[in-house]
Amino acid sequence: MIHRTTMVVLLLVALVAGCGNGAAVQSLGVMVHGKVGATVDVRLTPGQRFSLGVDENASAGDSWRMADLPDVKVASFISEEYRPGSEAKDAGGVRYFVFNAKRPGTATVTISNCRSCPANGVSADEQSRRASGDATFRITVT
Repeated sequence: MIHRTTMVVLLLVALVAGCGNGAAVQSLGVMVHGKVGATVDVRLTPGQRFSLGVDENASAGDSWRMADLPDVKVASFISEEYRPGSEAKDAGGVRYFVFNAKRPGTATVTISNCRSCPANGVSADEQSRRASGDATFRITVT
């Protein structure tokens, strides 16, 4: 018979080993891509998993954040994920905000990027200012 402490240790090892690359979710569901200055309409049915994606390159200074959660009756937030585009250094990838569609209704999700912003939150140069701004997603669950 296995001792209780040994079982707990084995369970913890299994859980840590199962984390793989550290991703919180294996399936991103329906993937929708947005960008600064664009509004994307997303139509879903209850129960669908979906991900709102934006190109992100930390070496270029990208820093995407979702300020407010959408109406939890319409969409529930699951996790934020980053998936690299390639193994190349400084190649960048996609930042995903993963949700489950809940009940019929509409909600708006705004994801903001402030490229190369110091502590004062203002981009240092014109190129950084052009790359900064909001990507907006209008979610409709029917």
